[in-house]
Amino acid sequence: MEPNLVTDPRLAGVLDELRRREPIFHRPEFGTTRADHLAMTAKDFREVGASGRRYSREHVLDVLDERQRDPQPDPWETSDFHCRQLADMVYLLTYTLRQGERVTRRATIWQRDPGGWKIVYHQGTVVADA
Repeated sequence: MEPNLVTDPRLAGVLDELRRREPIFHRPEFGTTRADHLAMTAKDFREVGASGRRYSREHVLDVLDERQRDPQPDPWETSDFHCRQLADMVYLLTYTLRQGERVTRRATIWQRDPGGWKIVYHQGTVVADA
């Protein structure tokens, strides 16, 4: 039932770079401030949460600001990374995120521009009966 996802060997470097950036907004080495998050997201960034709700860039940034005011432990584990090129300098990265008992499949569209990597879109989907 599960597809056999294999990243094209030519994308190994991109896969490695993007893997180090996921899960997005959980990697303090890439920044924790609103300015950092603005810099890493495209102006038209949007997200679909595991609930199915859609979120604007501004809403996501507001939530991240709130989390920074009262940080809580959030242990996580990632696996099953796959990268696919969608267009010139645009890539889809998919992976599995485990946070305690909660398991989600994640998809992030990344775009490389002269300023570095930008997150264009992100989605999380809860895995039923994980």
